[in-house]
Order: sequence, then C-alpha cells, then structure tokens
Amino acid sequence: MTRPSALPVLLFSFFSITVFASTCVFANGGDGVRVYELKKGNMSMKVTNWGARITSIVLPDKNGKLDDVVLGFDSANEYMTNKDYFGSVVGRVANRIAKARFTLNGTRYKLIPNEGHNTLHGGPRGFSDVAWTVSRYQKDGRAPGIVFKYLSKDGEEGFPGDLRVTVSYSLRRDNTLRVSMRAKAIDKATPVNLAQHTYWNLGGHCSGSILSEDLQIFASNITPVDSHLIPTGMIASVVGTPYDFRQPKKIGSQIAALPKGFDINYVLDSSRKSLQRAAVVHDRRSGRVMELSTNQPGVQLYTGNMLRDVKGKGGCEYGAHAALCLETQKYPDSVNRPNFPSEIVSPGETYNHLMLFRFSIKA
Repeated sequence: MTRPSALPVLLFSFFSITVFASTCVFANGGDGVRVYELKKGNMSMKVTNWGARITSIVLPDKNGKLDDVVLGFDSANEYMTNKDYFGSVVGRVANRIAKARFTLNGTRYKLIPNEGHNTLHGGPRGFSDVAWTVSRYQKDGRAPGIVFKYLSKDGEEGFPGDLRVTVSYSLRRDNTLRVSMRAKAIDKATPVNLAQHTYWNLGGHCSGSILSEDLQIFASNITPVDSHLIPTGMIASVVGTPYDFRQPKKIGSQIAALPKGFDINYVLDSSRKSLQRAAVVHDRRSGRVMELSTNQPGVQLYTGNMLRDVKGKGGCEYGAHAALCLETQKYPDSVNRPNFPSEIVSPGETYNHLMLFRFSIKA
C-alpha cells in the first residue's frame, strides 16, 4: 500500500505563536500539494490543501479499535483525477445550476456545464480542483486546527467578481470537528453556496455498504427534482415517502423504493440562523455515532450511488452505497429560484457557513 512520505519538520506561524508542525507530501503528488495531520485525544484527522479536503478521520469503536471512517485515496494524483469530490470543499456554488446560467442584477451569466447542460459543484474546475494556501496550522495541543485560503477571480468558471474564501478545520472537546467556511465578495454581487463533500462510513472506510446504518434527518420536507436532479421549485412533505427520516431508520429499509439511491436536498425544520441539528448517523456494528449541526437551511443526502469499482485507500474497493454524504447548503439552483433562500453575496458582505460534527459511541 502506498503511504504518504514524511517531510522534515517545518516552521509555521499560528496566531503569532511559533509552532513546529510536521507535514508530508502525498505519494506521487505535485509540488505544493501536502497533507496535514490534526490530533486531539483519541481522534485524529488528515486534510490536504488540494481542494481543502478531508482525507482521513480516525476514531475508536465501542471496543476501542481505531478505524478511518472517511473514504479516500493514498496519493494526490488519485484525488486530482477522480471526479467524485472525495472529502473536498465544493463551490463557488455547490450542487446544480440549471442550464448552466443565471441572471443577476440584470446581467445574464453563462457558466461552464459539466453535467449534461447543467453546472455541478462549481463547474469542471471548481474549488475542489485547485490548490489552496495554508495560512494557519497547529497539529495538536489545546487548539489543533488549520486554515485554508483561496482567491477566486472574477470570471472563474463564469461566476462574477473576485471572492476571498476561507475554510477552517479545528478539533474541539468531546471528539467534535468544527468546520467553518467563509467567503467575502470583493467587487461584484455573486452567488455563493459552499459544501463539504466527505464520504462517511462509520463502520470504517473499507467495511462495505452503509445500508445497515441508522439515519435521522431533522427535516419534514424536501425540494423535489426532475430527471436531471434539478429542483422543480416545489417544497414537498416527506410523509409517506422513502425520504422520511424524521425518526431513525436503516438506510437500506428506505432505499429499496428508489431506483438508484438518495440524492436529494432536505429542508431543515428550524429556520433559525444559529446552529441546528441536521442529522444523526449510527453504525450499530461499531457503535460509532455522528451528529451534524449547521447554520444552513438545507442538507443534501447522497448515498454514493455513482461509485463503481473505485480503488481507494489500501486497495479497498468502493462500490455503490459504500458511504453517505451529508452536505449542508443552500437549496440547489437557488440562484434561479426566487422562492428559495437567497445565496447572493454582495460586495462587503460575508458568507458564513458553520458545521459541527460530534462523534460518540452508543453500545
């Protein structure tokens, strides 16, 4: 199995405090693409500046056995060539924009389609396919964390205006991962809707499908889609449908009624802008539990429907339903749907997207 090779200890400045931090370069990776480790207690994670992505999160199970619960690869080249967005931050606008176009302040903007006639996750070269700059990093201690920055230029993938983007990952008490994504429009109004696209399998990245995991989503409604996964503009109740996860249910018990699996946006019940619970996942075999909270109005449930014979870490093979994604977000195609929450950020305004992932054990 290919492993990241160690680099000499490097010197970074973190909040004006000098710290020593070890980094390593992905096997077969290009210059400047590195992986960084964060550790706190019995939880550790790795991230890379390629796409500001999560590459690994290691947690104990109910018997104390450690395992990596994030799908991914052993080398940077695999992340660079794979199109499934493993662990990445996607944008400038996550999810789908119908017909790769929108009108803003009287100007029609034409984007680059990369899913049929539509734009998905920012276009063919979105935020997941660029190298971010590391501005702060602390491996362990009281406040392990890392901050990635990226300047998206006016016209990138067709979007208007310069946009400064910051993504931070930090480990907190009680096995909690805090993810903060912020973006500031510099000179033009622009749509912004970032999402964190990690593929989770709480049984371990190489443990098979997630169909036996219990899922609860705190949402009574979804935004229905057409055959191209573009929202119709309606808000529909989950009652009496396979999308009803208001109470914990096995994913496999609901998925049988769907031809491919889940790929749908849920309208979270709370309308507050502060943190609200979005979802809870429980893997009974390992006992691991993940509770997700966010300040966003929606969460996309995706059950890895398009994964086919993907060679992952350590030679593991990822197939359909090998993981699930829970992508907190504004609603898909909001830029073309006036009745959906606005994702427009004007010059001087700051987009603020917060997620908390709390991991625990339930026997």
